[in-house]
Amino acid sequence: MERQRNISEFILLGLSYDQNVQIFCFVLFLFSYVALLAGNLVIFVSTRCSPLFHQPMYYFLIHLSSMDICYTSTVTPKLIADLLVERKTISYDNCMLQLFAMHFFGCTEVFILTLMAFDHYFAICRPLHYMLIMNRIRCNLQVLAAWAGGALHSFPQLLMIIQLPFCGPNELDHYFCDIFPLLKVACTDTYITGVLVVADSGIITLVTFVVLLVSYVIILFSLRHHSAEGRHKALSTCGSHITVVVLLFGPPIFAYPRPPTTFPEDKVFALFYTIIAPMFNPLVYTLRNTEMKNAMRRVWCQTLFSKSAHS
Repeated sequence: MERQRNISEFILLGLSYDQNVQIFCFVLFLFSYVALLAGNLVIFVSTRCSPLFHQPMYYFLIHLSSMDICYTSTVTPKLIADLLVERKTISYDNCMLQLFAMHFFGCTEVFILTLMAFDHYFAICRPLHYMLIMNRIRCNLQVLAAWAGGALHSFPQLLMIIQLPFCGPNELDHYFCDIFPLLKVACTDTYITGVLVVADSGIITLVTFVVLLVSYVIILFSLRHHSAEGRHKALSTCGSHITVVVLLFGPPIFAYPRPPTTFPEDKVFALFYTIIAPMFNPLVYTLRNTEMKNAMRRVWCQTLFSKSAHS
C-alpha cells in the first residue's frame, strides 16, 4: 500500500469558509447531535425497560436507535470539532475507517427499516400467523442478517478504495470521507470503480426504497377490510415509519444512483442523511406513537419517583 500512495492525510474543505457560518453550524450541529443522542437513548431505555421490548416492532426499533447513534457518531463529532479549527485534516487510516463505518452502519440501518416494514406487513395482513412468523428467534436471525448485509456492502466498498493510488492533491471537497470525493482525488482512472460503487450503493438504496414502497402499498390496500379503529392504529404506526423512510432515503437516492461524480449540493444532501434524519427519528416514533409515550411515562416517572423516595 505504501507504494500506491505518498500521502498520510486528507484535508477536508468542510461546509463553508465563512467564519460566521461555521460558528452557526457548530451551534446547530452540536444541538442536533445532543438531541439525537438523548432522543435515541430515551427510546432505547424506555423500550428495553418496558413490556414493549417483547413486541417485534419495538425490538427492531431498539436496533434502529442503536444504528442511528453509531451511524451519526462516525461523522458528526469530527464535523463539530472541525468547525472550530481552520485546517481540517483526517489521517488516511481514519479516513478509511470512517468510510467503512459509515457505509456499514448506514446499510444496516436501511435493512432494519426494511425489517420493520415486513413486521408491519405481517401484523396487518397476516395477524393470525404473526406471532409464529415474528417470534424472537426469527427476529434475532433477521437482525443478524441485517448486520451481515451491512458488512457485505461495506467491505467491498472499502476494498475498492484502499486499492486506489493517492499521490496528491489530497483535498476532499466534503466534510467527511465519502467515496465520490475520494475517487475524484485518486491519481488513476476511477471510471470502473465509480460504476461498481453506483451498482453497489445505488442499487441497494433504490431497490430497498422500492420494496418499502410496495410493501406499504399492499398494507394500505389491505386496510380496506379493517375496522375504523384498526385502520387508525395501523395508519398511525405505518405513518411514523414512512416518514422516517422518506427522510432517510430521499437524499441518498439523489447522491448514489447516478453517474460517479461530485456536485456542490452533495454536502447539503449529506447533512440530511447523516444528521437531520437520525435526529428526527426519535421525535417521529414518540410523538405519533401512543404506546411509546405511555412506556416513556411509566419508565421515567417510576425512575424519578424511586429517586425521590430514596432521597
